[in-house]
Amino acid sequence: MPGSAYTRAKQPEQVRRALLDCAAAIAMDHGVSGVTVQAVAAAAGVTKGGLFHHFSSKQALIEGLFADLQARVDAEIDAAIAADPKPRGSFTRAYVNAVFTGKAFGFDTPWAALSMVVVTDPPLRRLWNDWMKARLKRHRSTDGAPELHVVRLAADGAWLSYVTTGQTRMRADLRAVHGRLLAQTHRRA
Repeated sequence: MPGSAYTRAKQPEQVRRALLDCAAAIAMDHGVSGVTVQAVAAAAGVTKGGLFHHFSSKQALIEGLFADLQARVDAEIDAAIAADPKPRGSFTRAYVNAVFTGKAFGFDTPWAALSMVVVTDPPLRRLWNDWMKARLKRHRSTDGAPELHVVRLAADGAWLSYVTTGQTRMRADLRAVHGRLLAQTHRRA
């Protein structure tokens, strides 16, 4: 992050934002294992002490990155729900779109790198589970139907398949799956 230490000290939110953005970029390029305190501090142009001022440990940095990405996903999903003229299935459509084409949650985002860690990291898994439970509770009246649950699970499966295989040739197939899942949200069982 360009600028003097004095300037950065007066703008702690900008430093924190730079640390999160650099951690996200490193995660995308090198996976979560590449997100080291040294690498993130260097990329953000701060000392390790500066990083530790904002995040007490590498785990705190990863959890901060996860929370930041969740907030972006929330904003993307909320905007899609607000723009959807049909309440029934609106969360599911927003979720499916976020998975397939989202800027915060889609296939080519930092979320892809972090998601694999969610499986093995109990604090991150708890954050994800709490987020999903809160969303499902919030949207129970519009998205509680079992067929909509199946659509969300199918989107998760497509996403996991793409992330674990890394096969870009799957993109055409994924577009077709995306369309079929969205169509399913308009059907009643």
